[in-house]
Amino acid sequence: MLKSSSIISASPEIMGGTPVFAGTRVPVQTLLDYLKAGESINDFLDGFPTVAREQVIALLEEAGKQLVGMVA
Repeated sequence: MLKSSSIISASPEIMGGTPVFAGTRVPVQTLLDYLKAGESINDFLDGFPTVAREQVIALLEEAGKQLVGMVA
């Protein structure tokens, strides 16, 4: 996927290499946990204002493309 991009980044110096939203210390897994728990994107963004809505949408779009590509 997108190891380092405008959407996510991973660096040993930031959160021990955990994939985070670029420019933040917010793990991508946190968004997935919110969504799995039935929370909305707005709830996530309210809790993590350093993450831009555009980053969340771009991440979900890219993940969707990759999933579809796996079965197409």
